[in-house]
Amino acid sequence: MRWLSILNSMFICFLSAVPAAAQFQQGPSGGAGLGETRTVRWQAGMVVRAVGEPCRGLIGTVPVPIDWPEQKVRVVEEDISPNASVQYRMVEGTVKQMVVRIPFLPANEEAQAIVTFEIQRSVVLPPSETSHYRIPENRELDRQLRIYLGTSPLIESRDPRIRALAREIGADAPTAWDRVEAIYDWVRENVKYEHGPIKGALAALRDGTGDCEEMTSLFIAICRAAGIPARSVWIPGHTYPEFYLVDDQGQGHWFPCQAAGSREFGGMTEFRPILQKGDNFRPPHNQRDRQRYLAEHLTGTGGRPQARFIRELLDD
Repeated sequence: MRWLSILNSMFICFLSAVPAAAQFQQGPSGGAGLGETRTVRWQAGMVVRAVGEPCRGLIGTVPVPIDWPEQKVRVVEEDISPNASVQYRMVEGTVKQMVVRIPFLPANEEAQAIVTFEIQRSVVLPPSETSHYRIPENRELDRQLRIYLGTSPLIESRDPRIRALAREIGADAPTAWDRVEAIYDWVRENVKYEHGPIKGALAALRDGTGDCEEMTSLFIAICRAAGIPARSVWIPGHTYPEFYLVDDQGQGHWFPCQAAGSREFGGMTEFRPILQKGDNFRPPHNQRDRQRYLAEHLTGTGGRPQARFIRELLDD
């Protein structure tokens, strides 16, 4: 029997690594700075049990943290069964997957692959001077950056209602920074925080309510419609956006902001690990699919596997 199991590890808001491509790094000068650093541990992996019959050709994927300007990651412990192997691969430049292979799992036996990461996460400090930033021209953006001007699942940046807002909000702002901040303040003033099921940017605009995902999605959608690259940042239990501007030397910089919660614009006081950045992924197992967050996945043949995916912030 052929079977397929997909588990989305995206947390709703109530609740050595390969570095990302160079264009996703903040510049050496003129961008956001770094402040206090704390070290946390994050555990990720999977435990699989073959129920009733043997399983063959098991392949599981689990997203794991990678280095960012504000985050450094290293592996400190591995617990991998003898019949399992682990490799890593990058997906679209901003997500790293642990790929677990188990060629054969006897009936009623378990195999596991669990890795513990040590993560140094720093506060992002907003720049003291912002008047020299500008919105990048399309010709300055490579293919990977242009992704953050298009639509994503539940980020409907090309909808006429979103485009109308983008033309209106901050249109008379004196600087690019002020224009992005006007979009930020508009979203926070017009969308009341309300925990609920995922519904996306347009639904948040229609209802005037949403949680961190909706507020983040609406901010990103309006930014993209205004020609400002923006993307989602995923951490345990929360999502917030980043926006991209270019300085007077032509160097691009990413800046975070807190769409839901305390007001933080251009900087971020956060120590939870960054799990992923982005919101429009083609999972390698199904290139026709699109995911906001690259979910865990398990496939193979035979048996009735029971899979438990590990994603846990460990106590100090």
